[in-house]
Formats: sequence, structure tokens, C-alpha cells
Amino acid sequence: MYHYQQGDNNGVYGDAEADKSFAFDDQSIRKGFIRKVYLILMMQLLITFGFVSVFTFSKATQEWVQENTALFWIALAVLIVTMICMACCESVRRKTPLNFIFLFLFTLAESFLLGIIAGQYQADEVLMAVGITAAVSLGLTLFALQTKYDFTMCGGVLVACLVVFIIFGIIAIFIPGQIIGLVYASLGALLFSVYLVYDTQLMLGGNHKYAISPEEYIFAALNLYLDIINIFMYILTIIGLARN
Repeated sequence: MYHYQQGDNNGVYGDAEADKSFAFDDQSIRKGFIRKVYLILMMQLLITFGFVSVFTFSKATQEWVQENTALFWIALAVLIVTMICMACCESVRRKTPLNFIFLFLFTLAESFLLGIIAGQYQADEVLMAVGITAAVSLGLTLFALQTKYDFTMCGGVLVACLVVFIIFGIIAIFIPGQIIGLVYASLGALLFSVYLVYDTQLMLGGNHKYAISPEEYIFAALNLYLDIINIFMYILTIIGLARN
């Protein structure tokens, strides 16, 4: 992720890699960037929860996937390759239409895998998780818009927390149990909720210490999408474990 520290008194930010400068005080540029990001995000979420709905309410689809296990590995491979390309290659993220193609393939793969996971739960559990996720995401977005606290300065702390969370997840594999599963899922939902606030403020720019370049609309949408999807998965896990 490319973050740009606040520039001079004119609000001009330099991007050495792109050899350009952006007037971040120009509200029309920033508002257009935000609209584009949320439009892309909404399309991603519609595709994803469309897949979730099909897998949740169609037993035939679940049986078809179980009979064609190769699709799971293909989707996983597409997911990993496209995510690495978008994260590591600036030309992939910024060059149109290549960036939209990669994002679309990533979204399809992620939606397919998430649909498989959702298909293992009861329909009412999935619907409850979708509703809670929507409410949490909306609340956190509104909080990020109005809070005076600058979460963009917490990037290092969040990375450290993510590393600890991953290590805890590896340990939890060898210590099965409902309690540790609930703790792990709760911590995951909390961590990615903070990440959603962090990524939202990075997109907003303005008075925040760090901001993401308007050219990185694909990466900004990808970050928000992954935050919301992770929140949904961990909330769904919590509901499933609590009912069992």
C-alpha cells in the first residue's frame, strides 16, 4: 500500500514512483475518488453476496461443488495470484482495463470460496451474519467519517496485531474447542473492524496524516472489500459456534 505523508502548505503530495503530484486539497478530486471506490466496492459486495445466496439456498449447488472439488483449488489459485499481482505490481493496479479485469477475477474467486463456506451454515445464520455485518460496516464507516482521532497513524500497530493474530490462529489449530474458536473469531472481527476504520480514513485524506493516492482506487476498494468480507466470515463463525 502506498501512503503519502502530508506535504507542503498547498496540500500537494508527491508520488515519486509515478513522478506526479496530486493536489489533495482539491475536493472535487477527492470526492470523485471516494465515489469511484464505493461504486466498485458495492459491485464487489453484490457479486459476493449473490454467490453466498446461491450456495446458501440451493442444495443442488452445494452438491455440485462437492462433486467437482477441482473448482475449489482453481478458485484458490486465482485468488492468490490476482491478489499478489494487485498488491505488488503498480502497473496492474493502475492500468485500465487490466486493473478491473484482475479485480473482477479476484472477486469471483473470493465469492466462490465464501459461498462454499456459507453453504455449510444454516440459512438463518447466514442472513443474521449478513445483517450484522451490514450494520457494523455502516456504523464503523460513519465513525471513521466523524471521529477526530486519526487512525492512519496506527498502521504499524495494526500490522503487529495482525501478526500476533495469525500466530494465535496457527496455535488454535492444534487446540480444538468451541471456546478457543469463539475467542479467535471475536478477535478477528474486532481486528478487521479497526482495519475498516483505518482503510476508510486512508481513503478520505483531508486532515489525516496519511492518505492513499487517488490513482489507487482499485487498491482502496480491495482493502475495504477484504475488511468487510473478513468481518462477515468471523461473525458467521461466532454465530455458528454459539448455536452449537
